[in-house]
Amino acid sequence: MKNLVKKIPSPKFFWRQIKQTMDTSAPLVWFFVLNVVLVWFKTFVNYHMNFNLGADGATQQFLLFLNPLPTAIIFLSVALYFRGALSYWIAILFNFIQSLWLFANILYYREFSDFLSMGILSSGSSTGNNLSKSIAAIIHWSDYMVFIDLIILVALVVFKQLTIDKKGVQKRFAILTTLLGVILMLMDYGIASTDRTGLLTRSFDNNYIVKYLGLNEYAVFNAVQTYNQTESRKRAKPADLAKIKQFVSIQKMPDNIQYYGTQKGKNVFMIHLESFQQFLIDYKVEGREVTPNLNKFYHDQSTLSFDNFYHQVGQGKTSDAEMMQENSLYGLSTGSAMVKYGTNNTFESLPAILNQRGYTTAAFHGDVASFWNRDNTYKSFGYDYFFSKSYYPNANKPSFNVGYGLKDKIFFQDSARYLEQLPQPFYAKLLTVTNHYPYELDKGNIDFPATTTGDKTVDGYVQTAHYLDQAFGELTDYLKKAGLYDNSVFVLYGDHYGISENHQPAIAQLLGKEKVTNYDLAQFQKVPFMIHANGLKGGVDHTYGGEIDMLPTLLDLLGVPDDNMTMFGQDMLSSKYEGVVPFRDGDWVTPTYMKYNNQYFNTKTGEQVTLSSDAALKKMATQTQDYVDKVLAYSDSVITGDLLRFDESRSDFHTVNKKDFDYKRSAGLAKLKAAQQTNPSSILAKNKDKSTTNLYKTDAPEVNASSTSDNQSSDADTSSK
Repeated sequence: MKNLVKKIPSPKFFWRQIKQTMDTSAPLVWFFVLNVVLVWFKTFVNYHMNFNLGADGATQQFLLFLNPLPTAIIFLSVALYFRGALSYWIAILFNFIQSLWLFANILYYREFSDFLSMGILSSGSSTGNNLSKSIAAIIHWSDYMVFIDLIILVALVVFKQLTIDKKGVQKRFAILTTLLGVILMLMDYGIASTDRTGLLTRSFDNNYIVKYLGLNEYAVFNAVQTYNQTESRKRAKPADLAKIKQFVSIQKMPDNIQYYGTQKGKNVFMIHLESFQQFLIDYKVEGREVTPNLNKFYHDQSTLSFDNFYHQVGQGKTSDAEMMQENSLYGLSTGSAMVKYGTNNTFESLPAILNQRGYTTAAFHGDVASFWNRDNTYKSFGYDYFFSKSYYPNANKPSFNVGYGLKDKIFFQDSARYLEQLPQPFYAKLLTVTNHYPYELDKGNIDFPATTTGDKTVDGYVQTAHYLDQAFGELTDYLKKAGLYDNSVFVLYGDHYGISENHQPAIAQLLGKEKVTNYDLAQFQKVPFMIHANGLKGGVDHTYGGEIDMLPTLLDLLGVPDDNMTMFGQDMLSSKYEGVVPFRDGDWVTPTYMKYNNQYFNTKTGEQVTLSSDAALKKMATQTQDYVDKVLAYSDSVITGDLLRFDESRSDFHTVNKKDFDYKRSAGLAKLKAAQQTNPSSILAKNKDKSTTNLYKTDAPEVNASSTSDNQSSDADTSSK
């Protein structure tokens, strides 16, 4: 180590070399320096303006100041290895690349409070679908300021306002400049590692990587992570799964005798409430309830409603929620597990579990089948049917769509024709989309006042939530008339936040506070989780839980044994349930303490506490953090290593054969038709093939206008004959 230190040039040596070269190549050197300063400056400014990195203390503030420099020097120094005008254009090119990366992350972070990853970029067809509708609401004119310097630099070169160094700089100067960037990077990492132990090995939060190391360094770190994930399947072996199954078995909770099997054999409706947060329940605007139908459902004596239930998604957002809901496996720390692993991995999913117990299983979504790779992942999950956009006759009408698919009222009504054909018992998952960012509806569908926070993104949120609530009311009315309500279990859950932490002033107004703390933001991550069935002993349950716990809780009610399943959630109905809720970034909530954005709080009171001042917290935090880190790492290993392919312990479950499923419209309709003959247990079959869809009533203006138009057209045809 001492010899290595001796080999590192001293600052005096650097200055001597720089001074020597400046005399002969000053224009190029100063052009390089100017580019470095500009890249550093705009990155540093945007750290504070557009990212919530939470730099706390002098050390972190210094690192935030320093970390844009190393990669700026390294990348831009490439230009110094060339001569003439080419060296100037290369410097501009690297400035542009870094600016574009900064610009893209500004937009992505504004909506998702996270940074772009290789996983997200590689799933462009999913994340980019209809993105243009969101961009208009996300982008600010000031975002384009990151490119202003490039325009000026290009103009200086094009209009020859700079002296072009034809000789270039000495090669040793270029090498020493690159080496300077590397040394600064190592220095940054050294200081960061001292302040944050295990930064690269234990952190699940991308904010930490950017805060300590920098935005460009994060990109490299993320690329390495992504590569390691792809390699992990090759390295995986059965012993890896055995270790994890032992861990899972220790965490297994005993079943609740009072609830176990009480809903056995009933239909299951899984209603996915897009971007729906818990605070909307019982929330009022101008004296009116935002969600009157859901409020009534939530407080029904036959509904189990959990008011301390948190979303736990990462970058995969909705797809992460589905991964947890169907498999009790966490989403990945980077990218979407459904996109990256859904096609080829082996799963022990709820649709397959129920399918192998006599259930018909179907997913409903009013958008393209490929979104989040659902058309492939659902085959791996074992869904019999996937009714996507091609199954809905109105799906291509612009007025019938909003952002990410069919409007909820139209989607639910058009789904009735397939619901009535499903052989019973069935498991049906319906994914809503109208309450999706940017929370916009046409005037004909708005009959509820917006909030008045002054934040355009936030104020429309209650209007789309109200629309979703109305759609849910119409659906349940139909199910009652059609005879599908009383013999069904309804599970409703919010998949993730609707309003990100980047809207803190607006959040404060919604919550009736002057400003919000990290404790408030943690509470803001709550989403609804309701289970309803006739005769179910309900009530508002204050148990702390998260989306990872949905599957084992539902299996308890359905009486499905799960002793040998690899699930990382626990049965929330169990008397032994402890209520530890891990977040994807490594933070957590328990009934006593919580950790959020690197701060600790008393969960009940919201009082901030510190490890140094609270001995009980210090002991508990260490144990909880070890558990959280382990459970997230184990879940990642199951997915990235495809470990369930090694599971031979379950005699009651058979591995899904993806070739058994075909989601093309023609194949799906033929399968439904055949099912009416081979298993005449559907509502349609029991109704002697008389459709119940006429019982579905909606006030959707598009549908009513279309019906009027169709009737007029029909009358015209009749009269002409």
